Amino acid sequence: SGILLPYDAYYLFKSIKQITDLPIEFHTHCTGGIGEMSVLKAIEAGIDIVDLAISPLSSGTSQPATESLASTLKDTERDPKLNLQSLNNIAEYFKSVMKKYEQNGTFNMKVLMTEPKTLLYQIPGGMLSNMLLQMKSLNASDKFEEVLAEVPRVRKELGYPPLVTPMSQMVGAQAVFNVISGGRYKIIPTEIKNYVRGMYGKPASPISYEIRNLIIGDEEVITVRPADLLGDGYEQLREKIGYLAQSEQDVLSYALFPQVAKDFLEKRNQNALVH
Repeated sequence: SGILLPYDAYYLFKSIKQITDLPIEFHTHCTGGIGEMSVLKAIEAGIDIVDLAISPLSSGTSQPATESLASTLKDTERDPKLNLQSLNNIAEYFKSVMKKYEQNGTFNMKVLMTEPKTLLYQIPGGMLSNMLLQMKSLNASDKFEEVLAEVPRVRKELGYPPLVTPMSQMVGAQAVFNVISGGRYKIIPTEIKNYVRGMYGKPASPISYEIRNLIIGDEEVITVRPADLLGDGYEQLREKIGYLAQSEQDVLSYALFPQVAKDFLEKRNQNALVH
């Protein structure tokens, strides 16, 4: 997530490698300016796989640059033996892709900036990207610093959920709403309400009565395994998405991401997907 410090990465992966022969993969971000260092220390600890990005799409909330690490490891015992000229050719192609998305406003250059405050606020890189997009769509980019400070506060109040998908997006969205709506918890997404109801499992730390009452009132919190309350909805979903679904995978995509999947399947049906 971009907040694992280099020496913590070394000792963590060194310890894991001592107890398992399974291959270990490390995925991190460069938001806080430590991604490259953490990856290198992970490699020194014996990590098997690291996730990288071609240079025009690297750094910031993305991953370390592939070419840079390949050059760093060249002629060492961990040399990945990648063709640097081929990597440079790939990078040249994606420079034009980046320029296109930058010019049409799709890409926000802020995501490539180093923001050490993410280490203080413990905000993962992917979460930061989503927050930037959300705030831009709400014309509230000027309140970015306030939202950064609000994230750890919301996380504490919600019982310290792990900031991984989907919780990172949920906590981030609530922090944004708390800042821009003129009052904390004046706007509460359905996902946050369901989380407090217990639909995402038991929080790591108890949610106070005051916060719970603020979010769901006097509704009862479930104490059983949330999945046990679900019925068999596959056939219903398949019927609902209809002819747009050409496979079981399409139905499952629709179940997980209803609106996104439906938009995608409709465009595919119209041969309107952009490649």
